[in-house]
Amino acid sequence: MRLTSKLRHSSALTAKLFPFFRYLRPSKPPTKYVPIMALLATATVLPIHAQAALPKAIEGALSRADLTEADISIIVTPVGDKNASRLPAPIQVIDSSSSEYSSNPALQPKPTANINADIKSNSQKTTQNNNGKTSNNHVRQQSTLITIEQRTIEKHEKKLHAYTDDPYTYQSLESIPTILGDKAKTAVINNNANNNKTDDISTDNASIRISFSPLLNYQADIARTPASTMKLVPSFIALDTLGADFVWHTRVYHTGLVIGDRLHGDLIIQGSGDPKMTHERLKQLLYKVQSSGIRHIDGDIIIDSGVFKNVSKDPAAFDNSPLRPYNASPDGFLVNFSTIGIKSYPLNDDQANLTYTPKLANYALPSIINTRSAACGQARYSLAPEWQAKQLVLNTHLPNSCQEHAFYVAYPDAKDFAARVIAAKWQELGNTLSGSVITQEAPYTTTKSTKSTHGLAALPISPLPIVSYPSLNLTQQIYDINHFSNNVMTEQVALSIGVYDKVDNKTLDKAINGSHSLYQFGTPTATSYPVALQTINQWWQTNLSTPPPHLTNGSGLCRDCTITAANLSELLTYAYSHPSFNAYVNSLGIAGVSGTITAHSERLPESAAIGRAWIKTGTLNNVTSMAGYVKGLSGQDYVVVGLINSEQAHNAYTARPVLDAMLDWTAQH
Repeated sequence: MRLTSKLRHSSALTAKLFPFFRYLRPSKPPTKYVPIMALLATATVLPIHAQAALPKAIEGALSRADLTEADISIIVTPVGDKNASRLPAPIQVIDSSSSEYSSNPALQPKPTANINADIKSNSQKTTQNNNGKTSNNHVRQQSTLITIEQRTIEKHEKKLHAYTDDPYTYQSLESIPTILGDKAKTAVINNNANNNKTDDISTDNASIRISFSPLLNYQADIARTPASTMKLVPSFIALDTLGADFVWHTRVYHTGLVIGDRLHGDLIIQGSGDPKMTHERLKQLLYKVQSSGIRHIDGDIIIDSGVFKNVSKDPAAFDNSPLRPYNASPDGFLVNFSTIGIKSYPLNDDQANLTYTPKLANYALPSIINTRSAACGQARYSLAPEWQAKQLVLNTHLPNSCQEHAFYVAYPDAKDFAARVIAAKWQELGNTLSGSVITQEAPYTTTKSTKSTHGLAALPISPLPIVSYPSLNLTQQIYDINHFSNNVMTEQVALSIGVYDKVDNKTLDKAINGSHSLYQFGTPTATSYPVALQTINQWWQTNLSTPPPHLTNGSGLCRDCTITAANLSELLTYAYSHPSFNAYVNSLGIAGVSGTITAHSERLPESAAIGRAWIKTGTLNNVTSMAGYVKGLSGQDYVVVGLINSEQAHNAYTARPVLDAMLDWTAQH
């Protein structure tokens, strides 16, 4: 149902009057702004550009999407010093089919394989002047280093979508490089390292431009459903509280005695909440156990996932799509996002072969499937999978157009999934297990107190440490979270904020290498959703001035979560001057180039924001959102936030061009 015209008029009127109302509210300037406010007296300040009316380009896009001004909140705010940008180098995207390209050799793209060398060479030339000091021209000179052909991006995207029905899960699980490649991404991050110290603003530079006034401010204080732009909140708070180099440590212990290569006791895996324990990393963990001298276990493998309490959810509760990986539950020992990859290979005209990654112990997975004439689609349509007690049943024939294709299907129980994968991996390594793999949210001693043991395994020996296995660091983890919009990884990070914000991992690592049992030593207090969300709320109240958003989880996969455009704008502005900003901004998709904002150039081919906007998108039914950073053509950096909620049933993708217009309009400044 649409809002009434009276209500829409009221919302628009409120937006127009908002710039005047804000000055009527008594407030005390936050302490963190005092040095910058003092600087205003000596700096050349941008004029106030607060604008209540929407630009014509955005109004036109709203009309074409059959939306009204009441459906949208937008805020665009200049940030930083125009001559000392903290944003990465813009990406120059070239249309090689254009006549301009053909007649201008300077536009010929550099191979992406050479980007790393080019950046290193140019960095050495541009970051030092004759006195060995950092040059103010550093950012402008690096801005044209990376050039990519539009058809290269299109070919990459076409191949990706042809191969899998779930390209973001595929790229996240398999760590597939983006179009820029991992080396280029790292080089851009490192090349910006010299610009990290933006707090040291010199009052001698008359070109400093500082403004607290938005370029565009429209209904920014209305709480709306943000969808996946909510991921910007826990991912940054984790960077601030845990640090960009933070790692989770999954620790392994044993009871009983090790004689030869046989453990007469139990193996204990203590989950840490690691967001990305893929099946390959789990294999490495078990290989380390094997390398320690244990190949045969006369006992059980116990998984202690008690670091997170009561976080399992009904995967069908949100949208009745329990098989989609984005609905997977978090867990203290999450394996492979509780998701199995099913790859199809055509055998003949009537059948295809299926392989599974990872394999599941004691569970039947069909290896052959009949085919039919149909278009290849999502797994629920192309395979109609059903997880039964002892086997996976595929309730339809595979479309013959799928050819070699990868489907990703979530398993309904994270703990049972982890147990089956561990049992299969342990056996794949040539090892044996006489008992079972047991998972629970309880310490080892609670489990074993009710179980009778015999022989050497019954000796009362405390658990002894074997392996401490580090995760990928937080910078790498939030790249997956924001670039590929990974829901369950976001939940793992959000929950971890409540666990590790006061834990010193170096102390734990030093202790874990001791000769005595440390199973319960320094174990972080277990957390739950209420505890973790309260920690996030407290951080917001301590560091920011807007009222905290309302979260029921960290990923934005919720209808009752709300946030304002002003909330996100303040967070992104705060992050811009943070020491870990490079890790944050480089986790975002690049408009028209990579991540969930790649299709921006398809929707708006002439957009000035292509390659110049670092954006997190969000999409739910009746919800479309974008938030992040844009480098204007003038060299000025901007924080941009756009949230669209509509009571009218509409496809969220039809509303996306409205926010594309917002990015384009901002980039033109």
